[in-house]
Amino acid sequence: MPVSSLQLILASNSPRRRLLLAEHGYKFEVIPPHDAAECGICSRETPPEMVARLAWQKAADVAQRVERGIVVGCDTVAECCGIILGKPKNRDLAREMLSLLRGRDHHVYSGLCVWLRPGEEHHVQVDVTRLVMDPISNAELEAYLDLEQWEGKAGAFGYQDGLDWVHVVHGSESNVVGLPMELLAKMLERL
Repeated sequence: MPVSSLQLILASNSPRRRLLLAEHGYKFEVIPPHDAAECGICSRETPPEMVARLAWQKAADVAQRVERGIVVGCDTVAECCGIILGKPKNRDLAREMLSLLRGRDHHVYSGLCVWLRPGEEHHVQVDVTRLVMDPISNAELEAYLDLEQWEGKAGAFGYQDGLDWVHVVHGSESNVVGLPMELLAKMLERL
């Protein structure tokens, strides 16, 4: 069976990843990984190592449950000053993350795993985007927190929300949103 005829399967519950795939014209099915596949931060890992491993874990979890298709697993984190910034659990953590980021360069890393079923062939790559956040005031920070748009977003901000105080310096904008579309297209072509 040719790869082009296989169903694309997104191993994620992320509405942003679904939207990116749809906007780029992909037809796909969503099968979220089990919660256990989405955890396991290791303090000895670099951000690229961590997102690569977590993307693989998510794709592997879903690949075990499908007979055929192309499973896409992805994991995204922000990093600033050597600190990995995942999704904040509450407003106080979101404030801490944004306070760290403001006025500084930072990076967003996404691990991407493409798993071909049937079989065990899979490929993992990492994309990185460099950003800078303006030195926003405390009042601007609190106003953003009030909107609750930080919820569920690595680094406590959503680039796709049209923030005029976060700027991509180098790399993929879709990577910052949570799925590096340019890298995905290249990986699918190689299959």
